[in-house]
Amino acid sequence: MSKSNALVNGLAGAGGGIVAQIITYPLQTVNTRQQTERIAKKSAVISDALVSSSAGGTFMQLLQVIRSDGWGGLYSGLKPSLLGTAASQGIYYYFYQVFKNKAEAIAVSRKKRGRGDGTVGMFSWLVVAAIAGSFNVLLTNPIWVLVTRMQTHTQAEKKIMEAKRDAILREANESGLRDLSPFQDKLVELNSTKAHPYGTLHAAQEVYCEAGIQGFWKGIIPTLIMVCNPSIQFMIYESSLKYLRAKRTANKSGFKNVTALEIFLLGALAKLGATVSTYPLLVVKSRLQAKQEIGKNNALRYTGTLDAIIKMIRYEGLPGFYKGMSTKIVQSVFAASVLFMIKEELVKAFTILAVGSRKVLLNKVE
Repeated sequence: MSKSNALVNGLAGAGGGIVAQIITYPLQTVNTRQQTERIAKKSAVISDALVSSSAGGTFMQLLQVIRSDGWGGLYSGLKPSLLGTAASQGIYYYFYQVFKNKAEAIAVSRKKRGRGDGTVGMFSWLVVAAIAGSFNVLLTNPIWVLVTRMQTHTQAEKKIMEAKRDAILREANESGLRDLSPFQDKLVELNSTKAHPYGTLHAAQEVYCEAGIQGFWKGIIPTLIMVCNPSIQFMIYESSLKYLRAKRTANKSGFKNVTALEIFLLGALAKLGATVSTYPLLVVKSRLQAKQEIGKNNALRYTGTLDAIIKMIRYEGLPGFYKGMSTKIVQSVFAASVLFMIKEELVKAFTILAVGSRKVLLNKVE
């Protein structure tokens, strides 16, 4: 029964995750671009205030993506992202339910021995979510590396073209030649260069050429540390849900069911707390997974997690770790709320179908 329960939760989590991902994906694309934008200390605070920290700024960036890349630009990397979401939510909820069942069994066993009240405590929820999250991260990180590359490809290519153009102009100024036609020809050739199609296979080939197989696990360290994000999220969610159900049980009216709207609000509250506390790690992860800048500017290239953190502090200051946080809060809170609501409804539907099928089989046997 516990295994089938875990499977139901895994399938429901995958279904809810896919719907939430499709609805909020444009915001996710903009947020990834905000996170990977490099801005010096002097202008970081101003830029974050004007662009990343306001709903208006997010809306303007959505329009900017549409102008430069078309409507399809908002959904760049959607296919691998949907695969990643289905895999992540399915794997996460499956292992979460497996270890949740074990934790509940241990709690009941402890109660029989006269220790505890038979319920799972906050720390146990934290451990359960962390273990499930670790399995999820190790198995699905390659997919999210490709998604990040595809979301930031146009942005990276634009910066590469700008760096090449600056190099040509710098060479022209340093040469001191009166005849600048050779440099003009280079600029014309550069401006006429068309962007090549960039899909999932192109992103995978690019990652492999840059760093080999290990490149698909870029950002794994901050991502593993970020396992505390869903841990905090589920600790808040499960604790709040437990409190609400206990309150309903104690209510004389006898109404015990938690509504879909209440699940939505609990999911929003849980994700908000988790996102605010772990956002800097998300920025570091995105920086490592995005295409590294070319050129001689070493400040724009990261060799690892610690190198990225040190350079971000040195060149961008603390505001660099919170770029696009307002966009992420809106996207992740709404996505988590939709996910929880749909997941709970799917679990109910699967349970009703299972009970109905069991009754049909019993009637046939009789």
